[in-house]
Amino acid sequence: MDVYLPIANLSVNGLVIIALGAITGLLSGIFGVGGGFLTTPLMIFYGIPPTVAAASAASQVTGASVSGVFAHSRRGGVDYQMGSVMVAGGILGTGIGAVLFKLLEQLGQIDTVINILYVLLLGSIGSLMAKESIQAIRAERSGVPIAARKRRHHPMVASLPMRWRFYRSGLYISPLAPLLLGMGTGVLTMLMGIGGGFILVPAMLYILGMSANVVVGTSLWQILFTTMATTMMHALTTHAIDIVLASLLLLGSVTGAQIGAQFSQKANPVKLRLILAVIVLLVAARMAVGLGYRPDEIYSVAPL
Repeated sequence: MDVYLPIANLSVNGLVIIALGAITGLLSGIFGVGGGFLTTPLMIFYGIPPTVAAASAASQVTGASVSGVFAHSRRGGVDYQMGSVMVAGGILGTGIGAVLFKLLEQLGQIDTVINILYVLLLGSIGSLMAKESIQAIRAERSGVPIAARKRRHHPMVASLPMRWRFYRSGLYISPLAPLLLGMGTGVLTMLMGIGGGFILVPAMLYILGMSANVVVGTSLWQILFTTMATTMMHALTTHAIDIVLASLLLLGSVTGAQIGAQFSQKANPVKLRLILAVIVLLVAARMAVGLGYRPDEIYSVAPL
């Protein structure tokens, strides 16, 4: 089933794109992370231009986040005060990211920068996840539990001025910390098309020191509005969103997420996290190889 993508300016197999969306949705349902950080690399591997892949993936993540926000909101798992501060930072970050995106696009380096960012980000996150998973599996086999980490925000966060009380998260910290965290996520969302959940969740736990029962819901709240702002920013500035591509991805991801959620209830969460770490490292390695690989045809001809 060939489908023409008007912005990417190429024909693709629509079933393959739906399958890519289903894979990321499946991983999202199993591991509890947004699929944006894998959607963009998989599309790049398939031949979609990195700029179009990143912009379209951001709009797909917006649609996929809505149901998650409603589910966590019903059980009181969203800190709206903290989330709103992070959303404000995320919107500022998308504006900064839009300027960087256009600048890199004019320099002809945007595709290379997107690939390098993915290699660095996925490589570091995958390594940390693999390390923690192996430690947890060893502790599980030996019967000696890992010492629980005391929930406390980072010393740098404690030194920031103008503290506010975030009652739902159980924190008394400066709003500058979540604002800066949201801003950084907004820049990355604009450049890479990621939702940012796999960065936000650990940062909210280990840097901000938020209560675990509101972390995922608050993260999804921030991701929802930041990816909406990113989608609007791409539509107004880069014009790189392919609505046909985003729709096919969303169709696949919604289906895959439902299947993954059912599977995750029966599997060992520690082993699942190790599998996800391996997948992330394999994707990072493949992108690193792509950066240094010399194609048979160095130049390509594209219409102006």
